[in-house]
Amino acid sequence: MMPAFFTIERNRTMSYTENYFENSAAKASARSIFIRKTYAVLAVALLLFGLLEAFLINYPPAVELAVKMTNGSNWLIVLLAFMGVSWIANSWALSPTSIGIQYAGLVLYVIAESIIFLPLMLLANAIAPQAIANAAILTAALVAGLTFTVLFSGKDFSFLRSFLIIGSFAALGIIVCSILFGFPLGLWFSGAMILFAAASILYQTSAVARDYSDTQYVAAALGLFASVALLFWYILQFMLASRR
Repeated sequence: MMPAFFTIERNRTMSYTENYFENSAAKASARSIFIRKTYAVLAVALLLFGLLEAFLINYPPAVELAVKMTNGSNWLIVLLAFMGVSWIANSWALSPTSIGIQYAGLVLYVIAESIIFLPLMLLANAIAPQAIANAAILTAALVAGLTFTVLFSGKDFSFLRSFLIIGSFAALGIIVCSILFGFPLGLWFSGAMILFAAASILYQTSAVARDYSDTQYVAAALGLFASVALLFWYILQFMLASRR
């Protein structure tokens, strides 16, 4: 017979192993649910954005607002206001106190994006309506490819954080100079920002897979939405600029 000591140790080891695999399975299941929730909320946000944009481009007061937004240096004010609203929306989306506040932050951000997109969408609708659909299809294809790269490769793209922070300040500086001094940004800038947006999607998707807690799916969806909107903006900009 096996001594009692070895029997106890064997049972203890088996219990530890079983608990380890049960905990690992539970964590994997929770993460899978979190990812599904994140992308479900992202899909709703994208749908809301599309509906708002379709309404705004056919709403005369919104069209008048778009004209005023792009007059003179007004666009700089619009960008600063958008940055302020974005900060508030992100703060709400990360709120641990209420899921309602989290969703309010996401909706606020989607509305802000819809408004800031309005001048570009009106321009595209006027000179190349098909460019909007083409840019949306290309954006969806790139997002799907980048998402697949992260989720199915298991690679960690958190190393892109420093690049994105520095790139954000550099891009903002170039945009501000363009507004103040009146020089066009051109194809090269749109192309560079497409690459920047792609890197942002890789980083955000990696954060969804690894960094956000299981209760932060609204904030995760907002981060992804911001990156997808940025990619769509510059793909559409690139298409319009290449036609001129």
